[in-house]
Amino acid sequence: MKVFIDPPNSLILFDLVERFGHEPLGAMVPIQERIDNAELDMPPMNVTLDDVVRGLKYAGVEVPSGIRGRLSLWGPLIDEADAALIMTDPPFNFGCVGCERSNEMVKYLIRRRKIPALTIRYPDNEEEAKATVGQVKEFLEGLK
Repeated sequence: MKVFIDPPNSLILFDLVERFGHEPLGAMVPIQERIDNAELDMPPMNVTLDDVVRGLKYAGVEVPSGIRGRLSLWGPLIDEADAALIMTDPPFNFGCVGCERSNEMVKYLIRRRKIPALTIRYPDNEEEAKATVGQVKEFLEGLK
């Protein structure tokens, strides 16, 4: 199954989803596609008209452009996902947590899709980390 990870660029969640036999959907692939695309002058800073239009599908024109830009990458992944894994309260060095409005929109889009989702809190110590991995394992095994 395809599992969207939030934060979308979390290597830890990406690895856990992959280890338990699912396809992780994160920000790495769409960003790589933009870097490899010769159409952009200064990847990944520039956006194309298609990116702007794609972002408008997920957030209205009155929403700040940074949010629409992120959703133009992450929205199609959420649409493709069979399930989602959401980490809450992560530290700033864990994935992309700099824009809380983008994070709220991502959670909203996941809820709106009504796909199975596990929301877990970022662990504060080794014991909680082991329990978190156990929860993730149980959730992912239950998707089959």
